[in-house]
Amino acid sequence: MRTEAAALGGIPETPSDRPPTDRPPTERHLTQRLATGRTAFDRSPAQASAVGRSPGSGPLAGHAPTEGTQADRPPTGRTRTVPACLRASLATGVFAAAALALAPSASAAPTVVGGGPAATETHPWVVALASRERFGEERSGQFCGGALVSSTKVVTAAHCFGRDMLGVADVDADLSVLVGRTDLRTDAGRRIDVKDVWVNPAYDGWTNEGDIAVVTLEEPVPADYAIRMAAPSNTTLYRSGARAEVYGWGDTTGRRDLSDTLRSAEVEMLGNEACERAYPGDSEGRFLSRSMVCAGEPQGGRDACQGDSGGPLVAGGRLVGVVSWGSGCARADHPGVYVRIAALARLLADQL
Repeated sequence: MRTEAAALGGIPETPSDRPPTDRPPTERHLTQRLATGRTAFDRSPAQASAVGRSPGSGPLAGHAPTEGTQADRPPTGRTRTVPACLRASLATGVFAAAALALAPSASAAPTVVGGGPAATETHPWVVALASRERFGEERSGQFCGGALVSSTKVVTAAHCFGRDMLGVADVDADLSVLVGRTDLRTDAGRRIDVKDVWVNPAYDGWTNEGDIAVVTLEEPVPADYAIRMAAPSNTTLYRSGARAEVYGWGDTTGRRDLSDTLRSAEVEMLGNEACERAYPGDSEGRFLSRSMVCAGEPQGGRDACQGDSGGPLVAGGRLVGVVSWGSGCARADHPGVYVRIAALARLLADQL
């Protein structure tokens, strides 16, 4: 498997001129982009070995993050991947006491919160990214979600391939995509090896802008499994008040209660002004309307959460967003933030 990259115009490549208020909040940001080598925090070789291999091994070792200084690194805590302290316990098949002791409250955490059961039989485009080497056999090794957009292509989040997510500097070993598997405890559906991963090199881990990646499968699936992506002309899908559905296998309570089965929740698309009020650029992050969309409920209660990263947000039968970040899970006035697929349509078309 190999990784590729392409530039995304208009998105800043470095944080050197960015004021501190642009930096992500300190609740959920767990991973950074592969291409630049910036990480939220480094793992020691001992920590990495708990979920697989030591950092710097494999053909992508040239992408290993540099050490840098603490001031160079963004704070931890905002993306919706499986928490680092839980990864080792998943790999060994037990929940370590330390992981439980560190579990956040429901108001501070991102499977889908406030939703209900869903099935891949009726939503075949919902897939799980998995690595049994990194995360063990329990829950099939799932660590992120994704959406089939063609018979061989999956759209997901760039931060799913960061060193802090996978525990290593390369992403070559045993990555797979689970297709048609509603329940992660079963062998239903297909486990398909990953051939290539394209990670947007313009993904900015400080702001989470451009948080997009495309996975290529080794084997095709039926073309009718795929979902169409939103185009720039599909403006009504993003209007304030429109309803959308988010899918995933992540935390259902905000207390790291990862779901074994696929879930979904209906959320309300919010206007840019509401999103900018929720995330004005303080410690909870900055919403950037040019490439992001936010969705939730004004009173809270329904949202994506940890473990849902990369999963689909769907409206009008089209993929309109990818789970990216947020402040806590299902909090009032703190909606989830998603990659705005329509804004990246041309970039994504080049990868299909």
